[in-house]
Amino acid sequence: MLLKSNTDSKNDHQGEMRKKMKLPVYMDNHATTAVDPEVFQTMAPYFTEIFGNASSRNHEYGWTAEAAVEKARAQIAALIGASEKEIVFTSGATESDNLALIGTAEMLKEKGNHIITTQVEHKAILDTCHYLETKGFEVTYLPVDQYGRVSAEQIAKEIHAKTILVSVIYANNEIGTINPIGAIGKLCKEKGVLFHTDAVQAAGKIDIDVQALGIDLLSLSAHKMYGPKGVGALYVRRRNPRVRLSPMIHGGGHERGMRSGTLNVPGIVGFGKAAEIAKKVLVTECDRVKKLRDRLWEKIQSELDEVYLNGHATERLTGNLNVSFAFVEGESLMMGIKDIAVSSGSACTSASLEPSYVLRAIGVGEDLAHTSIRFGLGRFTTEEEVDYVAKRVIETAKKLRHLSPLYELVKEGVDLKSIQWTGHH
Repeated sequence: MLLKSNTDSKNDHQGEMRKKMKLPVYMDNHATTAVDPEVFQTMAPYFTEIFGNASSRNHEYGWTAEAAVEKARAQIAALIGASEKEIVFTSGATESDNLALIGTAEMLKEKGNHIITTQVEHKAILDTCHYLETKGFEVTYLPVDQYGRVSAEQIAKEIHAKTILVSVIYANNEIGTINPIGAIGKLCKEKGVLFHTDAVQAAGKIDIDVQALGIDLLSLSAHKMYGPKGVGALYVRRRNPRVRLSPMIHGGGHERGMRSGTLNVPGIVGFGKAAEIAKKVLVTECDRVKKLRDRLWEKIQSELDEVYLNGHATERLTGNLNVSFAFVEGESLMMGIKDIAVSSGSACTSASLEPSYVLRAIGVGEDLAHTSIRFGLGRFTTEEEVDYVAKRVIETAKKLRHLSPLYELVKEGVDLKSIQWTGHH
């Protein structure tokens, strides 16, 4: 009964939302996304009615749970052009990244000890690489160009006889830049080196085909595509070549021995539904979100000078807008727009006051790096919200610049580099 009344009220609820914009406005869809109402409804029965353990093979509760897990596996596989037998469930992208890197490193350590990655990976990759370095592995951290991209040519120069794995982020979580994954996959195939990509931000927003792209391992997370938190997956190629991993979690031999532990059935069911929806709406949603993002950027540019786009202008996620506001202290801007949920840098590192390592890697100076804001638009972002955000950001930036003596000097045509500053160094 409860489920039915939810469905009945869904349309009224959406009408309500359209009538009244809710504050704070959510513009941080790279950090996490709201669970889609349809995903939530699909999950609900698996908490109370269909609560079996998917590994209980002796009765109907277990069989029903197992069937639900297998359906989700197929839905997630379909999103990336894989087969369901190639999907291994994990607790999230961080675990998937760890399993891909450590699992490969341990399995292939007799063959070689060299891994290639980039300087702008998510911390789940970089920290895992640092850990592997303490275990005798050698890691090459490739620099990126001013847009945050790495090229297949750069990787080709670093591959040698001991190279066992290349790991390159599909789309950057801070600046939205998309890497040339197809070219890198092709190179790795030619060289006989395994290729992993952290596709957490890309999945469901970019059409991915692991076969065509030559990807051997790919990390996914449900909560970045309107699914629940705490569930992820790792795609592990089964043929040409068959990829084998050493497990990191032992006990029970679940997930074909790669990841033991009782499966999070409601989470997995939600992940499957989220993947199915993402595949269905991918093209129309990307078009809609891109229009909204461009609208936000045009409004900001029309009212403010000295604003700079970080990342690639076209090879980027449609919902990502990362902007540096010169002569505005980033923290002050964030405080001034408390009614908007945005991020300065990545959510996983926002506790530190260091400027973003991604922005530093693409050559953004420390001053500008501290003024950058990441806007993440998504499925539930409305035009009204975009207009509100633009208005608030513009008026706050103007107010802060009004207080900035440096901005005043620049407006008077003074070259700041020519000024001899006195006082402490």
